Amino acid sequence: MFTLAHEMGPRYTFLSLSNKNQPVVYSDYVIFVAEVASTCNEALLMQYLLAHTDDKKEKAYLINYFLEQFPTTLYRQTMFAEFELKCSEICASGDTLTADKLCEIYGDLNKLYFGDGIVLDEDIKMEWARIPHFYYDFYVYQYATGYSAAIALSQRILKEGAPAVKDYIEGFLMGGCSADPITLLKNAGVDMSTTKPVTDALALFGDLIKQMDELGK
Repeated sequence: MFTLAHEMGPRYTFLSLSNKNQPVVYSDYVIFVAEVASTCNEALLMQYLLAHTDDKKEKAYLINYFLEQFPTTLYRQTMFAEFELKCSEICASGDTLTADKLCEIYGDLNKLYFGDGIVLDEDIKMEWARIPHFYYDFYVYQYATGYSAAIALSQRILKEGAPAVKDYIEGFLMGGCSADPITLLKNAGVDMSTTKPVTDALALFGDLIKQMDELGK
């Protein structure tokens, strides 16, 4: 069900909205817009399911599923983006990137992001070599920022209803490539030029942890 909701995001956006409301030159969408549409669908589905169950085990399962997306998308993909940035800065300075240097950078970032709460396997420093996104040009940040934007959109839709839905469809989904993604999101009521979408997403993360703690009691 979540896979269907995810994939309907860009498909519906392109086939039913931007393709019918934009000239051909602007009818397509960029990856960032697709990620936001997909993840917003998932967030809405999740919060619908949580609101329509009284089964504590089912609710705990759903909350755990939701919680997993925050560290894997918001935190880990940000760490990936920082790794890419550090590597690019080294190249731009004229220094050479070696496998040992890449391992050192990646290992240090894992220590920084995960802290003392877990024991890091020594081999984690080699993980960079198996992540295909690092062989593209700055892609992973779109996961973290897109997820924050999607959470903000879904929260606004759930709180404000029809006006928020109208802004989302007409201001964002119908836009295609007629404007950059940040402008399209502003049209939908989400300003990614500020930290608010990220802090709001983290606030939801904290609230979900509290809900899980209560269920555990």
